[in-house]
Amino acid sequence: MSEEAGPRGGDLPDDLTAAEAGMWQAFRNGSVYDLTRGDGALDDPHGDQPWGPERTVRARVVAWLLLAGPPALAGRVSALKLAGVQITGPLDLAGGTVTPYLELRGCRFDQEVLLPEARCTTVRFVDCSVPRLEAARLHTEGDLHLPRCRFRYGVRLTDAHIGTDLLLNQAVVHPGRGGRSIAADGLTVGQDLQAEMLQSYGELSLRGAKVGVSLSLRGARLVNPCARLALNAPQLTVERTLYLTPAGVGSSLLGGMTPARGTRVQRFECQGGVRLDDGRFGDAVDLERARLAFTDDQELSLRRVQTPELRFLGEKPRRGKVVLSGARIVTLVDRAGSWPEPGNLQMGGFTYESLVPRGPFPLDRRLDWVAAATAEYHPEPYERLAGVLRAAGEDEDAREVLLAKQRRRRETLPPAAKLWGYVQDWTVAYGYRPGRAAVWMAVLWAAATFAFARAGPQPMDSGAHPVWNPALFALDLLLPVIDLGQADQWRLRGGWQWLAAVMILLGWVLATTVAAGATRMLRRG
Repeated sequence: MSEEAGPRGGDLPDDLTAAEAGMWQAFRNGSVYDLTRGDGALDDPHGDQPWGPERTVRARVVAWLLLAGPPALAGRVSALKLAGVQITGPLDLAGGTVTPYLELRGCRFDQEVLLPEARCTTVRFVDCSVPRLEAARLHTEGDLHLPRCRFRYGVRLTDAHIGTDLLLNQAVVHPGRGGRSIAADGLTVGQDLQAEMLQSYGELSLRGAKVGVSLSLRGARLVNPCARLALNAPQLTVERTLYLTPAGVGSSLLGGMTPARGTRVQRFECQGGVRLDDGRFGDAVDLERARLAFTDDQELSLRRVQTPELRFLGEKPRRGKVVLSGARIVTLVDRAGSWPEPGNLQMGGFTYESLVPRGPFPLDRRLDWVAAATAEYHPEPYERLAGVLRAAGEDEDAREVLLAKQRRRRETLPPAAKLWGYVQDWTVAYGYRPGRAAVWMAVLWAAATFAFARAGPQPMDSGAHPVWNPALFALDLLLPVIDLGQADQWRLRGGWQWLAAVMILLGWVLATTVAAGATRMLRRG
């Protein structure tokens, strides 16, 4: 058969089956080739009902149409649109250029789909049963849609470039090679990556991926409990927001809207570790109502993440760790009940500029939050919290935080220094409650005045001495720097000398602790 008389000329090849001939004509017409029967059980691509030869086409004929198909009929645009079709054999488009529009709905593949290094316009597989999708370094000018598809042996999109949107909504993906459900390291998506209500049984790998707008895993269920990670996405870049939040079930919310009141929602759930180290997120990382189920050696790792907002509003992880070491956040939106137990939170080098608690989060709980992140004493988390509170105008709370820091530090000191710490705490609360010094001074002054009124001292110089005034004498002893001209003018004997020595010592203790506290406050101010 000559090329002009054959496929290039639009003539039907001789070896096509009836189903393939119908597909060939529909391709030239750009119309949908629909072989569904109108029966839900018979048309279910994931069911057990067999599809006969009347609904079956060969993968090589599909590839033939896509890579070197016949011309469109006059006034039409050629496109391959299949519904309810079974495709046998591997669909191999590796390295090819697919110009026609491709859309398959409710179709079955008995072998894998091969798209590595292919170049396509838009590819849509909707509610299809596919053993495996191999699409490393795939390049699409438009969308890659895979909603509601089921992949028995995984999906590979390593270094793929998707021009606009990548959709994996409600897809079900089982692990393939290396235990990965979706291997998409180095993936680039021009606009949104939506994987809402995705079911991933294995490791979802997005290492070094770049998403031009938002990445939505609303309502997704990631299950990989026996391995270390269920979501492995270090160095992920998302220009807008990463959503690990609920999705509405049976509503229009699958596009990313907030669930309306009364709508049944499905939470984001992850059984296995989450790694987002060194990620960059332009707007936020949102963990609203997320449910994280870890083993003791798994963790939510946000090391060195940078984002304007972190919404840590999920359920408290019962096991495992939350690691924020080196993360840089502008606004931390959190809930008191979302943070893990002491020993399971790490925040070394974690910086944030403002706190927006959702619900009650009293200062004592916030101090417990800091303590939970520091198994051993470290001043930085306390100083960071105090700085944020001071910037928000909460000076009193900031002083309470710094006082808590000194008390935590005291427990690490040797016995003598610890005793001196207790003295500073009891007297003036390390200088953060300076009003205590005035109270102690007044009490001591009143007690000493009452005592010295009964002392009956002798003057040092019988010829010239001031009138005995026990109040001024006691005050002169208590003030270590100021000389009121009383202490050196009178001679005490016996126990009164010891009392005067105690008053001088207490005066120096008060003065020293006040000076130390004032120095700390000036340094922080």
